[in-house]
Amino acid sequence: MTAVSNLESLIVSLPNIPDKQVVISELDVLQSIYGDHAIAPWQSSSSTKQVISQSESISSDTVRYQVSLSLPPPHDDISLLVLVSLPPSYPATSPQLQLLSRYIGPFGVDAELFGSIIKTFISVTGIEWTPGVVCVFDGLQSVLERVVNWYEQRLESNKAGEALRVQSHPHLLETAEAEGSPSTSRIALPNTQTIALLEGIKLVEAEPIVDRKSVFVGRACRISDPAQVPLIIASLMADRRVAKAAHPIINAWRCQIGNVLYQDNDDDGESAAGSRLAHLLQILEVKDVLVIVTRYFGGTMLGADRFKHINQAARDALELGGFIETKRVGAEGSRSKGRA
Repeated sequence: MTAVSNLESLIVSLPNIPDKQVVISELDVLQSIYGDHAIAPWQSSSSTKQVISQSESISSDTVRYQVSLSLPPPHDDISLLVLVSLPPSYPATSPQLQLLSRYIGPFGVDAELFGSIIKTFISVTGIEWTPGVVCVFDGLQSVLERVVNWYEQRLESNKAGEALRVQSHPHLLETAEAEGSPSTSRIALPNTQTIALLEGIKLVEAEPIVDRKSVFVGRACRISDPAQVPLIIASLMADRRVAKAAHPIINAWRCQIGNVLYQDNDDDGESAAGSRLAHLLQILEVKDVLVIVTRYFGGTMLGADRFKHINQAARDALELGGFIETKRVGAEGSRSKGRA
């Protein structure tokens, strides 16, 4: 699909919203500013984090599209992808932006950057928004400014860390130079921000469910900000026992900030599993919680039973963590006595 047909298909697919023509005009302007290849319809994927207002239903007329941006020189070789969500009442209601890129250059996106972009139009440090006035461009420019500052800080931190490490361990520089490679390839700083953010977060783990050698492990924890989710998942994936699973991080989460409910789910390759967990959280009316299910494949296809076990593993973790009332449920599959 060409860039032009991407925009055309986006315009054709727009729902019957009150200010449809205003949205179309803004899309044309954005394309003229950012380029023919910049705007495309958003295709939901397991790795994106969808921001949904509390009043918005699954069948809502929210308009979603993604914008590809490049940092200004001298970093114009660095690109990023931003999800734009327009509520049906836009521009009477503010849009929502979300960073889809997991990496900016060589640096993994952290909670601070991720969260600040989500809150572009709802934070006192974000964009001043006037009801009735289109503002996506202002928001995207704000995102670019924050990403540039964040990226340059990471570059400076790496340089400072390299200098400190070389000063303390001069043999690192000698070894790198002897092998003809830059010393930065051998010097890395510990991610202290991830460690600090995870302090105080308790990830409870329920007893595994075992069926025909497949194992399902449910985990859950309390969250207070959507930006914590990627860090918690990254921390869990650092465990090799988890990372080697066929589907290590099937998850869903809901987090309320003020009158806005943020929520998302990730199938992690197990089709529709994440949305089933999201539905479970919805019907249980659970908020401010992340639930993760890890599935180890035992070699035998389980069919629909796998979804039953995934949901039960999630529910077990929610009960163990005290997020829902504990109820007796029938055994599904066999339960192992220990933890995986």
